[in-house]
Amino acid sequence: MTLQGKRILLIISGGIAAYKSLDLIRRLRERGAAVRPVMTAGAQAFVTPLAVGALAADKVFTELFSREDEQDVGHIRLARDCDLIVIAPATADLMAKMANGLADDLASTVLLATDKPVLAAPAMNPKMWSHAATRRNHATLVADGIRFIGPSSGEMAESGEKGEGRMAEPLDIAAAAEALLDTGPKPLAGRKAIVTSGPTHEPIDPVRYIANRSSGKQGHAIAAELARLGADVTLVSGPVTIPDPKGVVVIHVERAEEMRDAVLAALPADIAVMVAAVADWRVATAAGNKIKKKPGEAPPPLLLTENPDILKTVGHHAKRPKLVVGFAAETQNVAENGRSKLERKGADYILANDVSPHTGIMGGDRNTVKVIGKSGDEDWPEMDKQAVAERLGRLIASHFSG
Repeated sequence: MTLQGKRILLIISGGIAAYKSLDLIRRLRERGAAVRPVMTAGAQAFVTPLAVGALAADKVFTELFSREDEQDVGHIRLARDCDLIVIAPATADLMAKMANGLADDLASTVLLATDKPVLAAPAMNPKMWSHAATRRNHATLVADGIRFIGPSSGEMAESGEKGEGRMAEPLDIAAAAEALLDTGPKPLAGRKAIVTSGPTHEPIDPVRYIANRSSGKQGHAIAAELARLGADVTLVSGPVTIPDPKGVVVIHVERAEEMRDAVLAALPADIAVMVAAVADWRVATAAGNKIKKKPGEAPPPLLLTENPDILKTVGHHAKRPKLVVGFAAETQNVAENGRSKLERKGADYILANDVSPHTGIMGGDRNTVKVIGKSGDEDWPEMDKQAVAERLGRLIASHFSG
């Protein structure tokens, strides 16, 4: 319920991406926000006010000159009686009106009359987005303080059209709204953090690799949480299928050696949280072509060599961060192995967890960790990985606050 009690005015303008606004309403409301919709005439050609109102559980406002709504200067009330205005989709036409101060319908009038923060999610054909007029309008709006999310790149609704112009996904827009309305303390402001996440893939040949079941969910959640607490975060991510967290710099890698190089390039830093499940070994010499099966013959042996130990490298580096946190994924002797790793690898804390198959932790949504520090251990109860990230964020913030 990260938007609990927040009032969001959602302006839906006319584009095929308007259908995504229905899911956005649901995403905002499930986070505790109250959503009041405004629809342009164009938006009503794609989705109905009935559907929008049903999902928002509120009246849908469509007309500037409504006798009922304007008895108390309704457009001014809408412009002020909210915490945030979200425009999704934001069409080229509405952006042009905003940039030039036009107010010829309810949506544009509300936007001209508001003193609240505005978050816009553009959606249009790639040629329209790249047009010089749209680029000028975008630059003007950014200078005016309008916040933007997207557009993304990909296939358009129109057959054969692709490029930059897709509206950001509802989950990403909801996350951006959360960030804009987050007025909590920023105890890590001015701190630089490096986080690693996900597995590594060590190639055997062009189609096969050595890997593990890490999903990256825990590392990505920690990176997002440190950014929420004000840190300047660089996330070095192995191959994952989850979206990049917002508000962090993400470097995508595949192999352990690439991850090590990216981490070292990001130094110096104040904080290092090494969450990635880095493969311990790689094939000494990966085959240049696919290794073929040969009838009656055994498979060729794989000669393995040890991968770099990234946590140990960082923990003993000349530019060692002030705080180094590592993870220990174990299937037995969790506490003992975690304590050994703390001492050998130069970490300040190790978060050890049991990733045996029956736990469902590796690749799952929940985690149970034992925090091992130089002054003692602490068992955290089972919780979802976002909650683990939040609790670790508090631990890190307290380390720097003394």
